[in-house]
Amino acid sequence: MRITQIESIILLDKLHIVKVHTDEGLVGVGEISPMNAHVSHSVVEQAMAPLLVGEEATDIERLWRRMYTKPYKLGPGGAQLNAIAGIDIALWDLLGKAAGLPVYQLLGGKYRPSAKVYASSMSRSMTPQQEAERAKSFQEKGFHGYKIHSSTPWMHDDGFDQTIATVTAVRDLVGDDFPILVDVNNAYYEHTAIKMAHALEDLGVWHFEEPLAAHDYAAYGRLADAVDIPIAAGEQEYTTWQFRDLIQTGKVDILQPDVIKCGGITELKKIAVLADTYTKPITVHNTQQTIGTSAHAHVWVSTPACVYPQEYNIEHNPILDDVPIWKNPLVPVNGEITPWELPGLGIELDEDAVAKLRTN
Repeated sequence: MRITQIESIILLDKLHIVKVHTDEGLVGVGEISPMNAHVSHSVVEQAMAPLLVGEEATDIERLWRRMYTKPYKLGPGGAQLNAIAGIDIALWDLLGKAAGLPVYQLLGGKYRPSAKVYASSMSRSMTPQQEAERAKSFQEKGFHGYKIHSSTPWMHDDGFDQTIATVTAVRDLVGDDFPILVDVNNAYYEHTAIKMAHALEDLGVWHFEEPLAAHDYAAYGRLADAVDIPIAAGEQEYTTWQFRDLIQTGKVDILQPDVIKCGGITELKKIAVLADTYTKPITVHNTQQTIGTSAHAHVWVSTPACVYPQEYNIEHNPILDDVPIWKNPLVPVNGEITPWELPGLGIELDEDAVAKLRTN
């Protein structure tokens, strides 16, 4: 089964799809992080496609290494790994379709029947009380926790921040047993992060995500030594080598790879082996409710390290809610996601909707 075309499709600048076409008529579908989608689009078309057209589509490991090493001056992170991720996901989808099996079966079968998810609020505009009421509503829907984003990314102690007020309001309304997670997107200097970590621990916060500059692994290590609250990071790491350093030097407690960023399913499974090696749990970074969530779901149910509830973005998404591009959207039911028992990822795209929303 030879690759005949790599197609890059951007929808409303909110979704970046990759299709891998083959000479047998099968088409695999993947997704790339939509951050700077037009840059990733150029990488797919100009750097990756020429390396893959004519190649055997089922040689996934060889093709991954080819995409990583041939244009190595582009990496090892950002647009190159994002592009690899989307293509790799599509190749796994193809392999499942060719074999007539769901992707999770190709990854070793189910370790768990489904994956619990927590509600991830991306809003920075709500008041603490509004955020608390929203958290309560998702608690009542069966979600297994609620995450807030309540400060300016990379503010370095100088910007909007209502983290403590928001957590206090949420805790008062949801009670003591409902997990609260806090993501501040690299907001603090080290001394402030330590103070915040102690305050959040007193409020019963489950994990404290990306409190420091992503590149400062030494500071993460000192933070981990100074506090007891679990520290989570990994959405800005792309390879097993970076996760190795995040673990050994950064000493983070919870790893957060993202399948549409970190080189796809192939690299995420290797990161999961690393997590097992160092006895670290994985709670993925997952902000894309469509193909990314489906790809993650196959990894979640087949990977022992994905033991905690995983992230699910609860914000309105026009591609999911207004003009759905899926005929069979994969959404939480009572706070859990179960991948479809269909070949590949189980994705059935509405091609008319894709054509209507396409912006490239």
